[in-house]
Amino acid sequence: MDNQRLILLLVFFFSVFMLWDGWQKQGQPRPMPPIAATQGASTSASVDNAANAVPTPVTTMNPPASSPTPGAAVVPTATSAAAVQTAPGQTIKTDLFIAEISAQGGDLTRLELVKHRATEDGSKNFILFDNGEKHIYEAQSGLIGENLPNHKSLYQFASTNTELKDGQDTLEVRLEAPAVNGLHVAKIYTFHRGSYLINVSYEVVNQGTAALAPNVYFQMERDGKPAETSTGHAMGVSVFTGPAVYTEQDKYQKVSFEDVDKGKAKYAQKADNGWIAMVQHYFVTAWLPQGNGEREFYINKLSEGLYRVGIILPMAQIAPGTSGKISVQLYAGPQEQDNLGKIAPGLNLVVDYGWLTVIASPLFWVLEMLHKMVGNWGWAIIALTVLLKLIFFPLSATSYKSMAKMKLVAPKLTKLKETYGDDRARLNQEMMELYKREKINPLGGCLPIVVQIPVFISLYWVLLGTVEMRYAPFIGYIHDLSAKDPYYLLPLFMGATMFVQTRLNPTPPDPIQAKVMLFMPIVFTGMFLFFPSGLVLYWIVNNLLSIGQQWQITRMIESGGKKAT
Repeated sequence: MDNQRLILLLVFFFSVFMLWDGWQKQGQPRPMPPIAATQGASTSASVDNAANAVPTPVTTMNPPASSPTPGAAVVPTATSAAAVQTAPGQTIKTDLFIAEISAQGGDLTRLELVKHRATEDGSKNFILFDNGEKHIYEAQSGLIGENLPNHKSLYQFASTNTELKDGQDTLEVRLEAPAVNGLHVAKIYTFHRGSYLINVSYEVVNQGTAALAPNVYFQMERDGKPAETSTGHAMGVSVFTGPAVYTEQDKYQKVSFEDVDKGKAKYAQKADNGWIAMVQHYFVTAWLPQGNGEREFYINKLSEGLYRVGIILPMAQIAPGTSGKISVQLYAGPQEQDNLGKIAPGLNLVVDYGWLTVIASPLFWVLEMLHKMVGNWGWAIIALTVLLKLIFFPLSATSYKSMAKMKLVAPKLTKLKETYGDDRARLNQEMMELYKREKINPLGGCLPIVVQIPVFISLYWVLLGTVEMRYAPFIGYIHDLSAKDPYYLLPLFMGATMFVQTRLNPTPPDPIQAKVMLFMPIVFTGMFLFFPSGLVLYWIVNNLLSIGQQWQITRMIESGGKKAT
C-alpha cells in the first residue's frame, strides 16, 4: 500500500514536472528560416502561391470582375520594392490605438495598444501589428478584379483627421484609389472610442458602362514567430500562435503553422457564416463579417516563415451610374473573455486553456467574479483557493484523518517490518490486517493530491492564457501575477510550507520513500521558481490551509478527542 501511495505522489511530481518542461519548451520559438520572396506550398486552392498574389474565389461567388472598358489599364497585383519603401503613411491616434496606415493598399501596417504594455519593456506600448521591427504582421484587404485596387495598390489619403479628440466618439480615415475608367474606390477606416473594433469599408462608385460585381478579401499576413519571446516574462512562454477559422457548423478550428507547412491544414473553406482570426498569446486579430452570407476562407504559406489567413466576400452587383458598399469589422486587441463572446459567436474560444478547458473556464469565471468583489487579482486567487478548500473540505478531512491514524500506527508498522522484513508476502498480509483493525485507508492521504492535479493544471492554464492576469499587480514588488517572482521569495516560502506539511505526514517505514518525501519540497521549490507568481500564490495559500486543517485533525486524533468532520 505504501508503494501505491508513493506511485501517486510520483504521478503528481511527474505532472508538475511536465508542466515545467512544457513551459520551457513553449517559450522557445521554433527555428524560423529567413523570410524570402520565394513561393511556398499553398493549403487552399483559392489562393495563388505567389507572395504578392491576390486571392480568387473558386466556388459559387461572383466571377472575377473584368474591365468595364476593353483595353483598360490593369491595377497591378504587386508594387516594386522602391514603391513600397516610399509609400506614404498616416499615423492615427485614439484612446486605445496608435495606428499606422500605409498608402500601399490602405493596409494597417502597425498597431500599438496603448492600454497594454510591452513584454520586454513595461514603459512602452504593446505592438500588435508590426511592419518589420520584430515581426511581419499586417491587416490587409482589397478588391478582386481588373481596375480594382488590392493590397498592393497605391491610395491617396482623402482625410486630414488623424486623432480622436476629446468629445469625439468616432474617427473616420478615408483613402481613395485613382479612378480607372469610371471606377472610383474608397477605403474607409472607422475607429470607435473605447472599442477594439475597427470598421473597414469599401465604397465603389461605378461611372463606367458595364455592371460590376466584385469580390472583396480581408486577410492578416504574419510571420510564424511566437509573440512572447522575453525570457524575463514567464520564462518566455507562448501558447498557440497561428490562424483560426470559426463557423457554426464546424465551430472553432485552430490551424498550426506546422500543418500549413506540411500541407495538412484542415478547416472549413466555405460557409454562409463565420470569421477568421490570427491568434497569439494574450491577443487576437479577427475579421468579423456581420450577419450571414456566402464567404470563403483561405490559409496559405506565402514564403518561408510567412503566412496569411483571409476571407473572401461577394459584393452586390453595382450597375453603371450607381454605387455599392461593403463593411467588415476588424477586432485587434486583447483576449478579454467578457467582451469577445459578445462581439461574435465563438470568438471567446481563442483563449487557449489547453485540454482542461472544461475545468479552466469555470475556474476563470469564478475567479473573475471574485475579482469584481475584491478588486485585485491576487486577492481573488486567495479567495478562490479558500473556496476550493471549502468545497473539498470533506474529502480533505477524511484524508487527513487517515494520515493522522497512519502516524499513530507508524511504530507498529516499523515493528512489523523488523519482524517480517525478509518475507514480503507475510509483511504485506500483516500490514493489511493492521490497517483493517485500525480502520485505516493507506491511500486516503493521496486523495487531496489526486484531486488537486486537474485543478492545479487548469489554474496553470488560466494564469498562462488570460490577458487579465498580464501585468496584474498584487502587493509589494509583485507587479505581474502572470510572470515569475523576480526575487523568488514566493517560491521559497512555498517550499517552506511544503516542508512543514511533509513533517505533519506520517514517516513512511521504507527508508527510500522517506527520502523521497523529504526531498520533494526541494525539487518543487526549484520548479516553482519559474512558475507565474499567481500560481505560486495559490499553492502557498492551499498549503497553509492544509497545514492548519491537518494539524487540527492530527491533534484531535492524537488526543483522543472528538471525531474530525
